Amino acid sequence: MLSLQSLDLFLFSLSSILCTPFAIFLQIQGCIICLVLALGWALAAHVRNREIKQMTDSMKNGNSLSFLYHDINELEHSNQVNLPRVTVVMPLKGFGEHNLHNWRSQITSLYGGPIEFLFVVESTEDPAYHAVSRLISEFEGYVDAKIIVAGLSTTCSQKIHNQLVGVEKMHKDSKYVLFLDDDVRVHPGSIGALTREMEKKPEIFIQTGYPLDLPSGSLGSYCIYEYHMPCSMGFATGGKTFFLWGGCMMMHADDFRQDRYGLVSGLKNGGYSDDMTLAAIAGAHKRLISSPPVAVFPHPLASDLNFGRYWNYLRKQTFVLESYITNVNWLMNRALFAFHSWASWGFVTPYFMALIHLAAALRFYNKPYSFEETPYTSGGLILVTILAVCTLIELLSMWNLTRIEVQLCNMLSPEAPQLSLASYNWCLVFIAMLVDNFLYPISAVRSHFSQSIDWSGIRYTLADGKISKIERTQRSKDMGPVFTDLGGKHLYGKKGLPTRGSFLSSLLKSFSQWHQPKKFDN
Repeated sequence: MLSLQSLDLFLFSLSSILCTPFAIFLQIQGCIICLVLALGWALAAHVRNREIKQMTDSMKNGNSLSFLYHDINELEHSNQVNLPRVTVVMPLKGFGEHNLHNWRSQITSLYGGPIEFLFVVESTEDPAYHAVSRLISEFEGYVDAKIIVAGLSTTCSQKIHNQLVGVEKMHKDSKYVLFLDDDVRVHPGSIGALTREMEKKPEIFIQTGYPLDLPSGSLGSYCIYEYHMPCSMGFATGGKTFFLWGGCMMMHADDFRQDRYGLVSGLKNGGYSDDMTLAAIAGAHKRLISSPPVAVFPHPLASDLNFGRYWNYLRKQTFVLESYITNVNWLMNRALFAFHSWASWGFVTPYFMALIHLAAALRFYNKPYSFEETPYTSGGLILVTILAVCTLIELLSMWNLTRIEVQLCNMLSPEAPQLSLASYNWCLVFIAMLVDNFLYPISAVRSHFSQSIDWSGIRYTLADGKISKIERTQRSKDMGPVFTDLGGKHLYGKKGLPTRGSFLSSLLKSFSQWHQPKKFDN
């Protein structure tokens, strides 16, 4: 009993220490971070909801195709024939459970202007090569789609190498080039919406968007959803932003042809991250990055996404802060490294303190003995109550933004299976918030000291912010499949088959027959 009393005294003393001014500051700081996140998500929800209202008003006025254009007159043939040519470049690696659906959504775009799709793979041994080949043959004569073998990268990441090879092969008359990751599920009107903004505002350097993660149920998938959510508010501005997501980037094709601002050489010579490099170039030359409110894309996560794959993904995300192209870029990355690490542990710390306050309160009110003098103070419970209220507000704001983005995605893709908020487990979301924010600084520090990372079977080593060494893992066929982090894609030796067509595919074929000849010019 004496030892138990000693432990209780220690617990009460610890709870009292956590009520000192500095400890209170740390706990209030965590509450402020919660409220700032809640405010940011509320503003993002307002921007997305404004787009929903515009589409709803347009439908009430008789425009059943508001998911393509708010003004139905823009669908007139005289307007469509004047749309600029777009080249869509899709760097591929491996084949997974959601890839075929994503690729189909990309090539069945209802963009009315001339458009070509370039699927770029490392080699014919990539499982994506066979799946894409079959998909292209299914739409032969209706869609201008090609598969390009880029070969192995030697001076930059394989993704950037594939992108640059795609740019080299794009049509000579293309005005815009759109880079899409293979885990992006676009809406029928997405390409048209991005192009429309580029035409309205020629000063835009890059148009971008952001994914809406659809967790598969595992803790790892919820950690990825939670990791992306704070960044989502930076993309829901309805216009100018400082953020850039490499999964969706539309740019002026001439910027690549002329190597404007050295963007091609900056990517090719040691580039690791496409979006971080291009964002740094945009910042250095004061060029505009924009994100339209409709640029939010469903991002289904792999059904077997385990915690190990989440950790590897987090390592890749923190590793990008080690790459840079200028001294200013290096300084900004260091600042982001410090701020994100501080905010992450500043968010998590109050919850550990709250556990001590709760444990002390439970022991104090349920102890079978009494102390003449006890250091316990009930101030800890007040702090716990404040933290609980702030957490509830934060979760409600996150829920509301997710709800609105789910609704917006459903309206933008009326033919696709409807997304539902019911599949989200908000208890796991809360746990993921704690886990992800606790691990982020650890991952960031490890990335800083290791200076190397494995990305889809390729190990990249950095020196002075650029790739200095590329090592490829040699695998024998009997070692089994290797998966990427989010999509659960087979990187070696599994060939995919396309699924059955859809109503949208049929509509695309009719649309392409009306607008374009079956043979495409070079």
